[in-house]
Amino acid sequence: MSRHAERFPTIRAGVRMLELVKRIQDANVTLKGDLEFVNRWNYFTFDPQAHFEQLTTTGPFAGTLEAFTTGVKLRTRYEHLLPSSQSLNKINLWASDSNRVIETARYFAAGLFGLDWQKTAHLHIIPETADRGADTLTPGDTCLKYADNVDPYGHDYGARMLMEYRSTYLPAISERLLKQNPDMQFTNSEVYSMQEMCGFETTVRGSSQWCDVFTKEEWLAFEYARDVIHYYRAGPGNPYGAVMGWLWLNATANLLAEGPEAGPLFFSFVHDGDIIPLLAALALFPTPHPLPTTHIAPNRTYLTSQLTPMGGRIIFERLACPAEVTCWSNAPLYPNHVYCEEPRDDVFVRVNINDGIVAIPGCDGGPGGSCALAGFLERVRERGRE
Repeated sequence: MSRHAERFPTIRAGVRMLELVKRIQDANVTLKGDLEFVNRWNYFTFDPQAHFEQLTTTGPFAGTLEAFTTGVKLRTRYEHLLPSSQSLNKINLWASDSNRVIETARYFAAGLFGLDWQKTAHLHIIPETADRGADTLTPGDTCLKYADNVDPYGHDYGARMLMEYRSTYLPAISERLLKQNPDMQFTNSEVYSMQEMCGFETTVRGSSQWCDVFTKEEWLAFEYARDVIHYYRAGPGNPYGAVMGWLWLNATANLLAEGPEAGPLFFSFVHDGDIIPLLAALALFPTPHPLPTTHIAPNRTYLTSQLTPMGGRIIFERLACPAEVTCWSNAPLYPNHVYCEEPRDDVFVRVNINDGIVAIPGCDGGPGGSCALAGFLERVRERGRE
């Protein structure tokens, strides 16, 4: 399962940025200090209406390049699986019905299979509509109690927790910028948009002067803010999160149980908000306590910057390893009569997140930190019961 590659801001975030830029321009002031560069700076897209929500296509971090390169990378790693998958004519890619997700799947397929990938694989577009029920890649749209915020733990829960945490670090930044520019006071939301522009401009132009406005500690605070919103929106901090993620996890477990007969390669392309529930369902990154909104949780393993960056992915690998064979003899009567079990394979499941192996807690005794298939399937069933 892969998140779409690098993109422009969403419409909502992009409009906030444009409103900030316009307010600065309308103020007709010369900014000083950390914001002095803004006097000569232009927004990073000349056509926001066309670009917002879409993959970036320029610079060294372009989303189109990232998706294609990922396909090449996985071709290098799993090339031995391609002949059998092509002969079985069972290569399928699924993408949720969002243009940036679909384009990511297409560029990825070109990198993995070649520019004529449509001769090898079939791309299925899955609507992001509420009527899909459990047959969906985007459960946050089909779990109606969650999507409609029927109770306090619906979709907007993460945003409320984010607002709580942002109030602990953004006012100090606003105060610092105000001292440098007494005629221009920025709100917490505007400072947060400045931090967002650092990343988005970098994906378009390769670098951004907005990044130098903030200190290392302020960037760590921003990173934690992103952890908070996802943890409580659809992650371990939300009671709906694991339930929604279990749908895709259970379907994948069934494919792994079926084995090669089901086909060797399966690809799903979604949004970060669809991967977060999957991770919660598998309980890969347990936290001893809920993430606080008053300070940064020290030594946490739940880091969305490492888990679901743009282009981030989680891969389930099915490993067949030769099992240890037991032999015996009829000694002492017939010492030369040695009998051995038939050769067989033991099957394991290994989780690879963004090119790093992540052990499943309590089930990592197999080769390379893998989990025995039987243990993995039982864990999925157990999580479903929970």
